Amino acid sequence: MEKSRRDFLKKSAIFSIGSLAVGALSANTNSEIENTIQQLEIMGSTPFVLNPLPYSYDALEPFIDKQTMEIHHSKHHQAYVNNLNKALEGKPNEKSVGELIKGIKEHDAAIRNNGGGIYNHDLFWKLMRPNKDAVVNLPSGKVLDAINASFGSFEEFKKLFSEAATKRFGSGWSWLVMENKKLVIGSTANQDNPLMSFSEVKGKPILALDVWEHAYYLKYQNKRADYINAWWNVVNWEKVNELFSL
Repeated sequence: MEKSRRDFLKKSAIFSIGSLAVGALSANTNSEIENTIQQLEIMGSTPFVLNPLPYSYDALEPFIDKQTMEIHHSKHHQAYVNNLNKALEGKPNEKSVGELIKGIKEHDAAIRNNGGGIYNHDLFWKLMRPNKDAVVNLPSGKVLDAINASFGSFEEFKKLFSEAATKRFGSGWSWLVMENKKLVIGSTANQDNPLMSFSEVKGKPILALDVWEHAYYLKYQNKRADYINAWWNVVNWEKVNELFSL
């Protein structure tokens, strides 16, 4: 009986990971698959797993270093997954992380913090891409038109977004969101995000920047502004355009 259960979990884990990894530049190793199997066995029927990155840990060098990416993804992001599964253990749940956090109450700390952590990071990874040649990285298309219409110019938008990220006290995020067909810049504390009803900024997120210290401290120490300046080089504007157009 136990062997059959493990075989079923293993097949489910491999299928899930394989589906998520299609098109990725790096594949999960056998040890990572085994770790996922172990997590599934520990967590029972809870649904959430750590999604793989869409690129390798060193892909964002020299702007974001390999060690930071590896720890950030495999330790911090994984902890949010583990803790959300633990918080939901024994409770029926058929909702996605996005659906969970949209209906979250301010006092539901475990789901608020860990569900937000999963959603925010899943989005954050997709909003970056490699730029090893350090080519000038600028938006284009509809999202650039919307930025110009909302903020006057890309340079002004970049300044305001960077200020929101720099001035966020303590840990949190900087956001560009669509609200009532307008683009709005704002920031949130901890793992809150604009989908939460009590968020400081509300709307559909199309750009996000993690300004927790673990996102940059190994390379940039306390120089958050340097990290923000470097991050602009790896923004995935194609993904921003895609989210804007949805």
